[in-house]
Amino acid sequence: MKLLWLAIFFLVFLWSGYEPKDRMIWILEVFPAIIGFIILAATYHSFPLTSITYILILVHMVVLMIGGHYTYAEVPLFDTLNNYFNGNRNNYDKVGHFMQGAVPVVIAREIVIRKNVFTAQNGWFVFFLLCFVLAVSAFYELLEWWSAVLIGSAADEFLATQGYVWDTQSDMWYALMGGITSLAIFSRLHDKKLREIS
Repeated sequence: MKLLWLAIFFLVFLWSGYEPKDRMIWILEVFPAIIGFIILAATYHSFPLTSITYILILVHMVVLMIGGHYTYAEVPLFDTLNNYFNGNRNNYDKVGHFMQGAVPVVIAREIVIRKNVFTAQNGWFVFFLLCFVLAVSAFYELLEWWSAVLIGSAADEFLATQGYVWDTQSDMWYALMGGITSLAIFSRLHDKKLREIS
């Protein structure tokens, strides 16, 4: 599985970096995937994650790299969907923010369980994980704001608000929905994978 994971990562990374729409936007959008890759490589032997967690992280990285190549506001498939449903914006950025909740919640879940941060998986456990998702999402919105201030004229492409006044709030909502969905779908499988590595 490791070789397949690496092959997918590097193939998509190379495709993404080949003539992206805007090189600066590409760097900003793909940077989290690069940092994630470095962290995964550094911790692979000391704290290996479950296979389901690695797969979800890879899917999130692919989403980031697609958004980096086209910019989040101009992913062709979502332009087509937009035309088909008579929408007024390209909603690929919402996929990115959904993943921003769906994947970090599983990473946090794994760390919290393996480090015995909570004694039981109860309501407080889920509440903590969802608060973590919202904290990650809010911090990312702050990073987007600070980056946009620094890059100036390219800010609209990077933020991908497309004139939507509630974009920041809806981004956090999508991250929360991603976290809830991921917990509902993957918790049982994740528990099984955790038992296999314990």
